[in-house]
Amino acid sequence: MSEIKRKKGESFEAFIRRVKRRWQQSGKILQARKIQYFEPSKSKNMQKRSTVSRLQKYSKIEYLRKVGRLPAEEETKFNKF
Repeated sequence: MSEIKRKKGESFEAFIRRVKRRWQQSGKILQARKIQYFEPSKSKNMQKRSTVSRLQKYSKIEYLRKVGRLPAEEETKFNKF
């Protein structure tokens, strides 16, 4: 946590600007952006499990559509391609 305190008579907007500038210079923003979407790599076994479960779910949905228990997928302008 940063220990930046608001100066006497300083507006909140100016304080936030000063804090953001300090974070930018220290590299904390860059570091946060790097780890924001980081996903650790899965083991081969976990990849296979997730693939198998995804395929099972897809085949079950397709079966239910063929039987008529789920409505057929409607064509949208995004599915045409």
